[in-house]
Amino acid sequence: MGTKRTRRIFFIEFYRQLGVVWPILSGMLGIMLGCGLLIGRIEEWRMMDTLYFTFVTGLTIGYGDLVPSHLSSRVLALLIGLTGIVLTGLVAAVSVQALRTTADDSNGRDSPD
Repeated sequence: MGTKRTRRIFFIEFYRQLGVVWPILSGMLGIMLGCGLLIGRIEEWRMMDTLYFTFVTGLTIGYGDLVPSHLSSRVLALLIGLTGIVLTGLVAAVSVQALRTTADDSNGRDSPD
């Protein structure tokens, strides 16, 4: 099987699997954004700083250049971090399932449904 065909199968399957878990993913992104906006309001940060902090914390990178000082903001940041871990795991699971289906297809077997 050609590389282009394999790549195409992977992305088609990835997109299909993403559609299955999209309600969960969008809910988690909504939680992250909501908590981030609350933190930005409590800490009186600019909108760009708020969004930057939210996604850096949510991706569990946490550079430390923006740090919430209020207790309520720290609790919300903890929620963002935990949600980000689940979000990352879910995207990884979708990727693995797409890879499994691609491998099954390249070996000539039908994909399990």
